[in-house]
Amino acid sequence: MLTLFGSPISNYYNKVKLALIEKGVPFAESLVTTQSTDEAILSASPLGKIPFIRTTQGALCESQAILDYIEAAYPQPPLLPDDPFAAAKVRELTIFIDLHLELVARDLYPQAFFGGTASDGTRARVRKQLEKNIVAFKRLAAFGPYVAGDTFTQADCAAFNHLPLVGMATRLVLGEDLLAAAGVDYKSYIKLVGARPSAQKVAADRKASQAKA
Repeated sequence: MLTLFGSPISNYYNKVKLALIEKGVPFAESLVTTQSTDEAILSASPLGKIPFIRTTQGALCESQAILDYIEAAYPQPPLLPDDPFAAAKVRELTIFIDLHLELVARDLYPQAFFGGTASDGTRARVRKQLEKNIVAFKRLAAFGPYVAGDTFTQADCAAFNHLPLVGMATRLVLGEDLLAAAGVDYKSYIKLVGARPSAQKVAADRKASQAKA
């Protein structure tokens, strides 16, 4: 059986977990924290990042590589369109959300969620970059009603777990939800996806894990 390693608090872990549940893939979960120096973990995830998975063939890290492996190994139900170009467009959007929204906003997380303080320079840099990137995101995102169009895809596995953090972090640290300020109606979208049993499971497990922290 496939095993998913990481923490239900991690949005990237939940990106993968949401895909596994949507596709009905049997899997076990194993709690692992980031930046581990355990050789057994580094052999699977060389930077000590989560999530990673173990399969009968070996270990695999990086959330997008994991999603693509799951799609190839468990093709039904699909989280990518059959058409190669349409599938690439979903991957494009997923990677954009990961790299150009979530990863940029991540520099605000220490202050937003962990009691740290972001410097004036960090706040200014993140605001400038996110304002630019959100405009670009609006060119790619469909919200029709799902983020890539009329079907739930890999892109929703990223968007459902990342967009609320981007909005919350910018509101808490910058004083303004930059997604909402740019006209991205992500809260209605999150409500839509959140009604799916898979998303409810992910959210419930995340809350339970946060309560124990």
